[in-house]
Amino acid sequence: MTDTAPTARPEIVDAASAVESRYPFSDTSDFDDVRRGFIGTISPSQVHAADGRVVWDCDAWAETLNGPRPDTVNPSLWRQAQLTSVHGLFEVTEGIYQVRGLDLSNMTIVEGDQGIIVIDPLLTAETATAAIDLYREHRGDRPVTAMIYTHSHVDHFGGVRGVITDDDVASGRVPILAPRGFLEHAVAENVYAGAAMARRSAYMYGAALAPGAAGQMGAGLGMTNSTGTVTLIPPTKDVTHTGQEETLDGVRIVFQVTPGTEAPAEMNFLFPERSALCMAENATHNLHNLLTLRGAVVRDPHAWAHYLTEAIDLFVDRTDVEFASHHWPTWDRDRIVSLLSEQRDLYAYQHDQTLRLLNKGHNGPEIAETLEIPPALEKAWNTHGYYGSISHNVKAIYQRYMGWFDGNPANLWRHPPEPAGRRYVEAIGGPDAVLAAGRRAFDAGDFRWVAELVGHLVFTDPDDTDARELEAAALEQLGFGSENGTWRNFYLTGAYELRVANIGTPLSTTPPDMISALTTGQLFDSIAIQINGPKAWDIQLAIDWTLTGAGEAGKDLAYRSRLANGVLTHGEGTNRDSTDAHITTARSGLLALLGGTPPADLVTSGQLAIDGDQDCLTTLLGVLDPPDPDFAIVAP
Repeated sequence: MTDTAPTARPEIVDAASAVESRYPFSDTSDFDDVRRGFIGTISPSQVHAADGRVVWDCDAWAETLNGPRPDTVNPSLWRQAQLTSVHGLFEVTEGIYQVRGLDLSNMTIVEGDQGIIVIDPLLTAETATAAIDLYREHRGDRPVTAMIYTHSHVDHFGGVRGVITDDDVASGRVPILAPRGFLEHAVAENVYAGAAMARRSAYMYGAALAPGAAGQMGAGLGMTNSTGTVTLIPPTKDVTHTGQEETLDGVRIVFQVTPGTEAPAEMNFLFPERSALCMAENATHNLHNLLTLRGAVVRDPHAWAHYLTEAIDLFVDRTDVEFASHHWPTWDRDRIVSLLSEQRDLYAYQHDQTLRLLNKGHNGPEIAETLEIPPALEKAWNTHGYYGSISHNVKAIYQRYMGWFDGNPANLWRHPPEPAGRRYVEAIGGPDAVLAAGRRAFDAGDFRWVAELVGHLVFTDPDDTDARELEAAALEQLGFGSENGTWRNFYLTGAYELRVANIGTPLSTTPPDMISALTTGQLFDSIAIQINGPKAWDIQLAIDWTLTGAGEAGKDLAYRSRLANGVLTHGEGTNRDSTDAHITTARSGLLALLGGTPPADLVTSGQLAIDGDQDCLTTLLGVLDPPDPDFAIVAP
C-alpha cells in the first residue's frame, strides 16, 4: 500500500479541465432546486443501529465538498455530489414533503385528512425512522395512514419497519399499495442471485470506502446506501392498470403502470388536486442503468421511452411539480416537459442507435466506444452518466437482443481468467516483461490497458505484490477520472481490495423478512439453487411434504420434492412414484429448517415430523452449497 496521499496523474488533470470547458457549469438552476423548500435536518448528523454502529452519516462528505474540488474527483461528478449530499426535510408543494439525503433514496410524505401517506420508506429501518422523526419534528406527530412502494428495488421498501408495524397493516389501519408483480420481483431479485448482487453492490456503492477526495464521492443516484436493517412488509393492494384511481386518507391518486422500465414492477402517479407528479425512478437527474453493475435482468429502453411519452401525455397538463424517488423536484410545467422529454429521448436514442449499429455488424464494445448522445441532450445535466453510462448501457442493449456472444468464433470458447492469464503472461515473456509493459503503459497514461494487462498477471499469481500495486494504481487513476459515481466506486474498491483486504458484503439484502415473503415454490427454488450438483449426482431422494396451513384459506398444502441427477424438482401434489419419506411441518418449520435449525431439533420440539427415512433431511442438507458473501472479484 502506498504511504503518500494519492494524486491524480497529469492525464486525469487535463481531462478534468476539458470537462470544465465542455459542460455548462454556470447553470446553477439545479442548486436552486435542490435547496428549495428546505425546512430542517437531523442533528446530530449520524444515524445509528441498535448496537451503536453508524449506518448513515449525512455530513461524511461535507468537509471535502465544502472546499475546492480536488484533482482526484471528476468535475461533473463533484457537481453531482454537491447536489445529492444536500440533506433534510423539504416542502415539495402544499401538503407534500420529502426527506432527502438520509439514504440512497428519498422518502416522500403526503399529508391526508387524518394522517400521512409515506412513499418509499428508504433502504433500512434505521434511516427510515430518522426520516419520519424529522418530518414529525417539524410537522407534528401525524400517524401513517397508507404506504406506497413505487417499485420492487430494495431501497424503496427496505426501511418499512422503521415507519409502520405488522399490526398497522394486519388491522387495516395502513394499506400498502404497490405495482402488480412487486412481491415476486422484490424477493426473487434479492434471493435467487442475492448473494452475488450484494457482494457486487459493495463495489457499486463504495459503502466500505472512506468518503473523501481519494475515496467515495457518491453513487450518482445518491451518495451511497445505508448499512442498517433491511425489512419488508408485503403489499396489501396491487395497482394493476394505467388509469386506476385510489383515494388514500382523502387524497386522490391516478396511477400509470410502467413494467419493464427501471424495475420489472414500477409505477408513476399523479396527485390531481395538488398538481404533483411522482415519477418513481423512471425520470431522475441522471442517465440511469439499463443493466446495473451489481447485476440484474437487462431493462427495456424501448418500453422505458414509451412510458415516458405516455406519462407526458397523461399527466403533464395537470402537473406543476414533478418529483421522484431520488434527487430533487422540478417545478414549472415547461421545465417538467423538458426533463421528461430529454429523459425519454436519452433512452430511445441509445436503443435505436445501438440496434442500427449492431445491424451493421458492430459488437457491443465497439458500439459503446463510439456512440455519443446528441449535443442538445449532452448540454442537459440530467442526461449525464453519474449512475448509468452510455458505455455499459449500450453493451446491455446489445446483450438484450444478441446475448453474450458477438458472433466471432474466436470468442465462442475463450479461456476463463486464470488459465487465460497464465497464457498471456507466458506469451508476453513472463512476469517481469508484463510488469515492464504495464509500467510503460502507466507512464503513458494508458490506465485501461494497465488494468487489463496486469490483471492477467494478478490472476496468474495473486501473491505478486508488485502486480497488485500496479493494477491498483491504474484502477485508482481510472476512478479519479470517472464522471460515473458507480464506476469510480468499482475502481477504487478494486484498488482497495488489491492493496488491503477483501471488504466482503457490508449490507445483506436477504434478511428474514425477505425469506418469509417467498412463496412455497420460491422457498424450494432457494434450496434447488444451492444443490451442489456433482456431490448429488448419485443421490435419489423423494419426499412428500404436508405444509400445514400453507394452502388457500389456511388449508394444508401437499407438496413434493425429488432429488435426482443433481437437480431438485418440486411442485404441488405428491410424488408419482415411491417416496422415501413424508414430512409434516408448518411453514414456520420449513423456514426454521432453511434458517439453519438442525432437523433433529425441529423433530424434538414437535415442529416437524418425519415418517419414513429419518435421515432424508440430513441427506438433502448435506449436498447444499451456501453462497459465499466474500467471493473474490479482482483476484482469483
